[in-house]
Amino acid sequence: MAMDQVNVEIVTREVIKPSSPTLNHLRKFNLNLLDLPAPVSYEPLVFLYSNFQQQLTGAQKSQRLKRSLSVTLTRFYPLAGRIKDGVSIECNDFGAVFVESRVSCLLSKFLEKPDAELLGKFIPVGTESPETLAGSLVLVQANFFACGGLAIGACISQRVADPVTFIKAWAAAALGSVDDSTALPFFNAPPVSPSRNSSLTKPAAVDLTSDKCVTKRAVFDASKIAALQAKAASESVTCPTRVEAVTALIWKCAMNASRSNSEHLRYSILSQSVDLRKRMATPLPENTNGNLVGYFASCATECEIELQSLVGQLRQGLRGFMGEGKASMATIESSQDGDVDFYVSTDFCTFPFYGIDFGWGKPAWVTVPARANKNAIVIMDARDGRGVEAWVTLTEEDMTFFERDRELLAAAASFDPNALDLIMPNSSL
Repeated sequence: MAMDQVNVEIVTREVIKPSSPTLNHLRKFNLNLLDLPAPVSYEPLVFLYSNFQQQLTGAQKSQRLKRSLSVTLTRFYPLAGRIKDGVSIECNDFGAVFVESRVSCLLSKFLEKPDAELLGKFIPVGTESPETLAGSLVLVQANFFACGGLAIGACISQRVADPVTFIKAWAAAALGSVDDSTALPFFNAPPVSPSRNSSLTKPAAVDLTSDKCVTKRAVFDASKIAALQAKAASESVTCPTRVEAVTALIWKCAMNASRSNSEHLRYSILSQSVDLRKRMATPLPENTNGNLVGYFASCATECEIELQSLVGQLRQGLRGFMGEGKASMATIESSQDGDVDFYVSTDFCTFPFYGIDFGWGKPAWVTVPARANKNAIVIMDARDGRGVEAWVTLTEEDMTFFERDRELLAAAASFDPNALDLIMPNSSL
């Protein structure tokens, strides 16, 4: 069956309330300073599980998900509320939306060639939906395949929380293994920015239009990443990280594609996410609630398009963000002349997605639906923890050049490969 013939039928849609009411003195929750610049959109994630462990029926899995979600909403009580005035949450125990659907194909068939359009049907709402302004802060969709496989699509408001902390706690509740260190949220994030460059804690302006955009998934093998890191090394950055090397390569190839479709050279700015918890003057616990993500900007001119130079720009942007070097915001503000390409990169590497177990084993694959905005890059660990998967959204014209870039293909980047090849042999589907 072709993927464009697969039907995702919504069976039920309900609201899951917290298991216990929120106390009166907790009815208003003020967003901290680091949450306010967060995009008004959802952060979507999709966890795909095989039916290798068949102890539970689909109905039993659904009930477990709903019960544990109710318990988790009690602990993360702001996420059961609604954003009231842009700076606070009315903790009214409204709850989270839970949708259940049936998918008319086998999970293995979907994984043979994951389809970005079909993947978007596994989440209950568009990432830039107007509902983020005043609607549900948590929406979940449980998608049951014909074989018994399950895809859990979760959308969580970026203005309120990062999805990883909440989903980890939700899975722990489903397993009944709640403990203070991993599942109980910490709500005392300080209302300060991490350095004197507080203006860098929001992403650079980005075109949110989706007209004629294409999303491709590029997979980088671990051994080839090591060679790429060696190629990207320089006197200024002697040991590039795998994220720096892959991000710089994608940025370079995207810039080449854009300039191939332009009559003149264009300035380029990449805004990259960074987890603030470990970068505060006093590091915060991993389970600190909030969208504690900052963005640092890196700039490139027509003379700075080599891989080593771009890695240096990424490292300089991070140092400037941390107050250890020259920041790039002045350059950004002086470059608003229409001849600038803005890219936004989100880094999910090292996040423990493949440890999320609701009681029927660890996920066979974890991924993100395509973004609605152009020039967006999302980088995640491959299942082996060493390779990298990148979802890249560009205009149709730029993608035509991008996916044929020789340097990109030489780095063993395969586009939209069979996801089954990335799954461990014992993960029967």
